[in-house]
Amino acid sequence: MKISDIIENVLKELIEETDGEARFQRNELASRLNCVPSQINYVINSRFTNAHGYIVESQRGGGGSITIRRVSTGNSGYIMHIVSGMGDAISQQSAFAFIRNFLDYGIISEREAKLMNGAVSNSVLRRIEQPVQDILRASIMKNMLLSLA
Repeated sequence: MKISDIIENVLKELIEETDGEARFQRNELASRLNCVPSQINYVINSRFTNAHGYIVESQRGGGGSITIRRVSTGNSGYIMHIVSGMGDAISQQSAFAFIRNFLDYGIISEREAKLMNGAVSNSVLRRIEQPVQDILRASIMKNMLLSLA
């Protein structure tokens, strides 16, 4: 078994033991598994991504820590489906349509819809040239949706 597979299995066990959310220090885990911290980073960046159903948060200072949270099912499954199928760029019109659907399906509130519409509108991104504008809009949209998941 490769060290990457071992790291993945250990992290998944940690997540299971803590009901979907594992918090650990990278250096301590690397020491425990007899590997270098960069191997832990590689596994997290390649196997614990948003597309795989995880949210990863990293805190620096004071020894630093990493939190990996498994996204729950339900509305989250629908959100993850949309996020994974959205692509790397999205127009304002398409973003607004997605937001309207989330509102219609009761996944987001009216207030959340207004905030999301404001964040992805052309007026906010007007100083950025195309196609970067649509790429940035997709990134903002995906991150907002993952925060809701």
